[in-house]
Amino acid sequence: MKFETLPGFRSFYPEQCSVRNYIFDGWRRAAKHFHFLEYDTPTLEPLELYKEKSGEEIVSQLFNFVDKGEREVALRPEVTPSLARLAGVKAKSLKRPVKWFNIGEQFRYERPQKGRLRSFYQFNVDILGEPGVAADAELVACLVHCLQGFGLGQSDFKVRLSDRHLWVLFLEHWGLADSDQASALSVLDRLHRMDSEQLIKALRPYFKESSERFIDQLNQLLSVKDIDDLVQYFSSLSLSDEIADRIETRLKDWTSFISLMQSLGVSESIQIDFSIVRGLAYYTGFVFEAFEASGEGRALAGGGRYDDLIERLTGNTMEAVGFAMGDVTLLDLLESKALLPDFHSKPDLMLFFTDESARSKALSDAHYLRSRDWSIDYPLKLQSFSKQFKIANQKRLSLALVYGSEELERGQVLLKNFKTGEEMRIERNPEGIHERLKVVLSKISSDESSLHKPFKD
Repeated sequence: MKFETLPGFRSFYPEQCSVRNYIFDGWRRAAKHFHFLEYDTPTLEPLELYKEKSGEEIVSQLFNFVDKGEREVALRPEVTPSLARLAGVKAKSLKRPVKWFNIGEQFRYERPQKGRLRSFYQFNVDILGEPGVAADAELVACLVHCLQGFGLGQSDFKVRLSDRHLWVLFLEHWGLADSDQASALSVLDRLHRMDSEQLIKALRPYFKESSERFIDQLNQLLSVKDIDDLVQYFSSLSLSDEIADRIETRLKDWTSFISLMQSLGVSESIQIDFSIVRGLAYYTGFVFEAFEASGEGRALAGGGRYDDLIERLTGNTMEAVGFAMGDVTLLDLLESKALLPDFHSKPDLMLFFTDESARSKALSDAHYLRSRDWSIDYPLKLQSFSKQFKIANQKRLSLALVYGSEELERGQVLLKNFKTGEEMRIERNPEGIHERLKVVLSKISSDESSLHKPFKD
């Protein structure tokens, strides 16, 4: 019987693991630079947790089943509900603001396609317990910083910024009832997938005979690209005094947010775009998505403010804003831009020998050097030095210790530097070898990243 990986899942050979770990390292580095602390949650959660957040319709997108304890459970499709549960339990004791991040595998039972798999890894970054726009700005800055850390520049991606708060005020201006706003926003979230006739048909249940006039105002809002245009746009509408006051207050938040983006040095990567609606009903404020600058392909990341979710799931009030970035679309972009490093793995040092006596001494030294954080390899079967040097060339090795009979008779080993061709005989003393290797290593080119080791005393 031939077994294959399930559709939408991936197997990671060492080369693919190196790429995956490179992405994880980049995510962790960005989180560290912004002082976010890592947390984790179970891969398997109660099904009700996801239904409470996203509604009954989410079940069709889940890997869910009844376990042997007769519990309805699901593999996590996202980490936000689990985060809400964790934070809600300790809401009264957590020191605010809470700045947490998670890197974990998620599962969604969807049709596999380019940029979307059934199993994927996600970088989730959230700030909890801070209602001000400074938290939103910090999150967007972290997102931009993370993408830049992979070598992506302003010409490669844009973060498109919108606001569910302003969208709700806009719909209130049009007289839309609270009960209809979430479903109307879900329609608006699909704007780019509909032609004009389809859009009119989809909006008619909400705006009746005014649908075409609504679309005219909608298109003007979608054309807004900067804060001055945004202020001008809402000034041009015939708003009630109550809605006008609320919009004016919200536009002050926008001005503060844009100012913070400029101070954080990321404003050039931000683009106002009200076509970003984020169809999930729990968003309450700024929302944003990062896209490849060409606009092609799926979003690289997305997020926004969700101030009511933790209270809804746990009963404890805690404001929140966050974003998630998946590995699949990010990897596609990095590959297309040729921004992935050469992941040629090699040991720090190989030990060469041709007989049992020499092997015994080499393995003793290997034991000591490994305890000092060196990556050591050697042939598992005896073979000639010529074959071992061939292996060294194949591995693009930098350093080797050669345990030749002549050197061993003198109490020495031969240290061979394949980068420079230099050879030196050194006393076969494990601690002395360790110190000599550090000196030689410091002279090897800094781009040999696999050789950078935190040496222990």
